[in-house]
Order: sequence, then C-alpha cells, then structure tokens
Amino acid sequence: MHTDRTALFENLWQNYRDVTPSAAKIHQLLGAKENHRIINDHIALRTFNLAPVGLDALAEHFLALGYREGGEYHFNNKKLYARHYEHDAPEAPRVFISELLTEQCSPELQAEVSKLVGGITNEQVKADDFLYSGRHWELDYSTYQKLLEESEYAAWLAAWGYRANHFTVSVNHLQTFETVADINQLLKDNGFTVNASGGEVKGSPDDLLEQSSTMADQVPLQFRDKEMTIPSCYYEFAQRYPTSDGTLYNGFVAASADKIFESTNANM
Repeated sequence: MHTDRTALFENLWQNYRDVTPSAAKIHQLLGAKENHRIINDHIALRTFNLAPVGLDALAEHFLALGYREGGEYHFNNKKLYARHYEHDAPEAPRVFISELLTEQCSPELQAEVSKLVGGITNEQVKADDFLYSGRHWELDYSTYQKLLEESEYAAWLAAWGYRANHFTVSVNHLQTFETVADINQLLKDNGFTVNASGGEVKGSPDDLLEQSSTMADQVPLQFRDKEMTIPSCYYEFAQRYPTSDGTLYNGFVAASADKIFESTNANM
C-alpha cells in the first residue's frame, strides 16, 4: 500500500485523466482563469461487496494513510452502500467509496460478478497500484450490455475496473467563481454537458453541500470481442457550507449523490 498520500492521488489522477479527456480540458480552463492550483474536494471509487474487493478492502489503502471513517450512505434503488473517509490535513481530498450489494441483484448478475472478481487475490488488492489498476478480467461486450440492463453501476465497474470514478473541484477554493451555478455556466459555454438529473445543481446551502457534474466522456474501450465507445468517467464540482461550529461540512448528501451516480448512465 502507498505510504505517500500525494503520490497515490497523483497516480489516481493520471489514470483517471487517461480515460476522461474532458477533465484535463476543464482543469486547464479553470487553471487559466484561476491562475492558481485547483484543489480536489474528493474522489469516488466503486466496487462490489464481494471478497476480496469489498468496500473495506479499498478503504484500507486510505486508513493506512491516516484517513478515518466519516458518514455512511444508503442508495436503496441502486442497491448501493457507501462510506466516506476524511483526513486531518486541510487539503487532503475526501474519499467516497461505494459498493454494489450483489445479493440484492438477480442470480444472473451475481453469477457474472462472482466470475469477474473470482481471480483477484488479497495480494493484488493490497498492492500499491490496485486503486488505479483498471480491469482484472476479460469482458465480452454482450456481458457488459446484459449487466447494463440491470445495473448501470455494475456495467460501469465491469468495464472500467478499479480507478477513480470522478475527481471533484472544490468550488470553495476557487477565486474567480463563487458558485456551482457559475461553474455550470462556464462548462455549458465551452460545450460540456452538465448532468441535469435532479437539476443541474444538486443540494442547497441548507443541505450544507451543493454539487454538479459533467456527463461522463464517451470513449472507446477494448472488450474481448470488439472495441466499443461507452461512458467512462466525469468531473464533479462541490461547494461546502459551514456547520454550526463554523467548520465546513465534511459529509455527503445521499439524495444528491444518487443523481451524481447517473453521470455515467449510458442512456442519458
């Protein structure tokens, strides 16, 4: 496991950027207007709730770097469970890890997913690069489509494997833009598609968190039998508000996150 937090996030960023060309462009666009470093609010990782790749196994990588457990979140319709992790260092990104509750899915999906993760060992999961190691299995395009019919989440994970599903610009740290709506306007003015599920801005100051995101890039991916263009990853934007003690809210809002998940939907 990584002993250097900066190196881990740098590797996660490079791996994410490789399949999310829009993120590099937006990062550049913001950087040019901001003239200072863009701060990452959080990353998100996806997994299945099966040994040896369950949520807790992924979290170990961050606990080893001084992170601690934050809130937990339930997404009943999507059959997901999630937790976030936070760190005392002021600019350490939060980490949001979700897992598919496979036992709530069809026997067919359970069988496919068990096959996918069946060859992964504990040693591989503990390796320095596991969180940005991508897909550990062969996948036919027809299997991807079958998973897609039941669970967008399962299909995305089967196709892309282990990598950051998104990075998130901290709007609080921007100097030129004051609100998430300002960022959305910049994105639209520059030809990027904003996820409008549940409204372009998800959450409110009353929720202590406002978020928005682009729709995932459509990029070519090699399946076992053919290359097809499918949704990869997306870029998110978050603005946090102070709690009663004056510190910024550290958690997430399940109702908003539920809609953010849809940024990778293939049919939106």
